Amino acid sequence: MNLHQIFGKNVRLRRNELGLSQERLAELCQFHRTYIGLVERGGRNISLNHAYRLAKALDTEVSKLTGEIP
Repeated sequence: MNLHQIFGKNVRLRRNELGLSQERLAELCQFHRTYIGLVERGGRNISLNHAYRLAKALDTEVSKLTGEIP
């Protein structure tokens, strides 16, 4: 699993824990819904600003979303 996939998996796990749809998460972050799907599949190399926005919307820290990255 590459870095983007690990980050995306952690985003999806946290989103599911909170019971949020991809669409609702996208609204909270002011992203497009398809962008969230790409992030969760590891198909985007996102900026730190976007990682922060995702973490904030998921009520967590960026470090929690990157937790399994060696």
